[in-house]
Amino acid sequence: MNRKHIFAIFLSGILFYSGFSAAQDQESEGQLFVVLELMKVDNSQENAYAETENFWEKIHQERVKTGAIVGWHFWSLRPGGEHQGYQYMTATLYDDPVKMMEGDDILAALQNAYPEMSEKERNEKFEQTADSRDLGTRMYMELIARTEDDFEMKPGMVASMEMMKADLESYAAYETAEMGVFQPYQQQRVASGNLGSWVLLRSISPIGNDAYASHVTANMYEGWEQAMSAEFQPTDTASQEDVDAGLKTRDFKFGYLMVLEKIVN
Repeated sequence: MNRKHIFAIFLSGILFYSGFSAAQDQESEGQLFVVLELMKVDNSQENAYAETENFWEKIHQERVKTGAIVGWHFWSLRPGGEHQGYQYMTATLYDDPVKMMEGDDILAALQNAYPEMSEKERNEKFEQTADSRDLGTRMYMELIARTEDDFEMKPGMVASMEMMKADLESYAAYETAEMGVFQPYQQQRVASGNLGSWVLLRSISPIGNDAYASHVTANMYEGWEQAMSAEFQPTDTASQEDVDAGLKTRDFKFGYLMVLEKIVN
């Protein structure tokens, strides 16, 4: 199969599932797009990195005020050892894919957040940001499915994040399995009080069979007690055979438990 054919399949999958999601969420607040950035932070840089994110929090507040973004989340990851992947993640939320891809005027937001700083001081802060961590992975993503819930995200809450890899040709089969088999189960958990919320994200960029992950699922919990009680049981509408077939549509690449440290809405 040539590259042009694969890209056509990918685009048709986006159009079909964007339409599905829009029809499903007609009364929602609209589509959501997310930039996930996963950081590697050396043990010796933990304090410096914490100061960096404290500094950027005010900048993100200015970006929300101007409508450039709709939110920003800062997570610490478990496991977080130097040889176990990443230690921290930020999620920047947008209501428009063009805004996400074009970016916004960070320097203006910086000046509004810290009007007392000189240009030299601002440049020094940018250098400190780069020195305090390594930006290991950046993913541009689209929310394509979620549970119906009234879960409120706040610092101290816990989430599990699973990075999934489906081949381009298998996107439709994988997303059908998530929405038809696993989403009803997650909705049942929400109704029973065992889960706060569940979301499914699809990568807009990077894509392709060499990309590390094509999708991300996340389960949101009020705290560790709720998160540690998680147990999978098929719903009345899904048999174990449905579950097994759904699991075969993707590779489970990596999973993290996470704690929300900061949030700007």
